[in-house]
Amino acid sequence: MDRLDAMQVLLAVVDAGSLSAGSRKLNAPLPSVSRKVADLERHLGTRLLVRTSRNVQLTDAGRDYVEAARHIVAQLKDAELRASGEYEVPRGVLTITVPLAFGRQRVLPLAYDFLCEHPEISLNVRSVDRVVNLVDEHVDVGVRLGELADSSLYAIRVGEFRLITCASPAYLDRMGWPTAPEELSDHDAVFYRGTGDATWLYELGGRRIRATPNIRVSTNTSTGSITAAARGLGIVRAPSYQALNELRTGALVTILEEYATKVFPVHLVYVRQGLLPLKVRAFLDWMTPRLRKTLADLDALDVSPVIEKAHAGDETSAAIPTA
Repeated sequence: MDRLDAMQVLLAVVDAGSLSAGSRKLNAPLPSVSRKVADLERHLGTRLLVRTSRNVQLTDAGRDYVEAARHIVAQLKDAELRASGEYEVPRGVLTITVPLAFGRQRVLPLAYDFLCEHPEISLNVRSVDRVVNLVDEHVDVGVRLGELADSSLYAIRVGEFRLITCASPAYLDRMGWPTAPEELSDHDAVFYRGTGDATWLYELGGRRIRATPNIRVSTNTSTGSITAAARGLGIVRAPSYQALNELRTGALVTILEEYATKVFPVHLVYVRQGLLPLKVRAFLDWMTPRLRKTLADLDALDVSPVIEKAHAGDETSAAIPTA
């Protein structure tokens, strides 16, 4: 029996929550996964897992063994990285995950500049609008928008952005310029479904206001919503970074600037088990000040105030995709 292989199979099963989920994670046949776990238990002379029809649970001996196995596997990975020189000079494949629009507009241009100065690093980019499990999907660094839910990750806050409300000058000339959120019910809206439900939340002088405009266009992409709004099809509510080009060219203008909207933090997140490879440290050291600057420059262009904290029940109306 290959005990190291059996350890890694056991860890995959525990992390996935069941033998079948572990087999899918490992892309290995279920009988093979089950046999390796059973062989390990037989070798140790104790039961590690309590198997049910839906999941697995660790025994007391299993919890102790899994903790030790994680340490052993982490030490082995560190040894391999040392042998390959990844602790001596920044080199190797760096895998990052970024949200689609924010990554394309704000992160990737900086990341490509980083590559120009680090010729021994290759970049593997995963652009997705979902929360990626860095451990399960073998990702070195992730860019997360919004509040962090996973406290096990190391995180560097690099800035924030806010939601803005805007429309094309042609639309405002045709339909009138709303001066309060309550007037949005008389207006058409372009709705990006990634921002939650179609109720828009504002605040002024401690008073919270919910607005429900008439949805004329509903899209599943941020770029689609911005394009439709720039064509005069309605008012759009979007993260400030998504509409920056249209605001600069005058295709869109902001409205309701005096009404506060929710602020969203931006973090770089990573997992640290043992020493941090130099490729990861180099990327974090490069990206942190530059991303902070680009977000600060973006924030300086915004004139709308912000809601620092959402009240209970407001998260759905202010949700955004994260990665």
